[in-house]
Amino acid sequence: MDNWKNLQSSISGLNIGQSAGKFAKGFNSTVQSTRERLGQVAPDEITELPQEYKDLEARVDALRNAHVAFHKIAKVYDTETYDYPTAIQESISELSTSIGYGITNFAATSLKGTALPAPAAVTPVAAQHKTLPHALGRAATQATTGMQTVEGSGESKLGEAFGLYAGVWDKIAIARVEHDQAVKQNFLVPWQVTLTTSIAVALKARQAVRVSRLELDAAKQSQKSASPARQEQARLEVENAEDDLVQKTEVAITLMKTVLDNPEPIKNLNELTKAQLLYFSAAAEALSAAQGDIEELSVAAEGEYR
Repeated sequence: MDNWKNLQSSISGLNIGQSAGKFAKGFNSTVQSTRERLGQVAPDEITELPQEYKDLEARVDALRNAHVAFHKIAKVYDTETYDYPTAIQESISELSTSIGYGITNFAATSLKGTALPAPAAVTPVAAQHKTLPHALGRAATQATTGMQTVEGSGESKLGEAFGLYAGVWDKIAIARVEHDQAVKQNFLVPWQVTLTTSIAVALKARQAVRVSRLELDAAKQSQKSASPARQEQARLEVENAEDDLVQKTEVAITLMKTVLDNPEPIKNLNELTKAQLLYFSAAAEALSAAQGDIEELSVAAEGEYR
């Protein structure tokens, strides 16, 4: 312990410029932090921060935890395939097809004007949305086409029902794309901005308070072990550290209050709710409009069967 104090005192006594002073303060605060962590500092030797500051710390921590936890779940909206895992298989199939188109078109260009037969250039299939509504619409459309009977023998009721169902999910798919765009722009982006700016700035200010508090307590320890010739210098260092801590604490309190009073997160959450309401309302309206017609086909088909 005495060795630590002697080393601190020696470094604090150096006078080789501002850089050396900063190094000494940084070293002393590191030593102080280590001693506190190891339980080598009595509780009454640790400077007590204002209760208002500690209360604000707890509230900001709760706010940040809520932001992070909710963002961890809601960021799924940033990926179009969040409700359609089969999209992975479709993407692999499309990649193979795309490579085939590339080879064919390369051959068509390279062999043009030569004696070898050149294949005709082909147009790649347009990229498809990889969402569950789009997939259901495509599947129902394919089903109604496949269920069509030969000309003149009448239309399959199941094929007709698939056609109605396809129309429903085509409408829902459009609403789904609009929903995802609204969520990204009006919720995910500003929500992330709050995390990386105002909350992050408040946390940085708190870290500055912690460092300043450690420097103050380290200065107090140095004052206790200072030689008579250094007592006045040590006293001034403690006073300067006290002033620095007060200033940094006031700044941190202001920033934390600003974060807690910020209305943007509530506004962002409202935008998320509004986008979801519009999407589910559009889905409910489309399904409601078609469900009655599909039910009539179901009743008629059952009557014919029986």
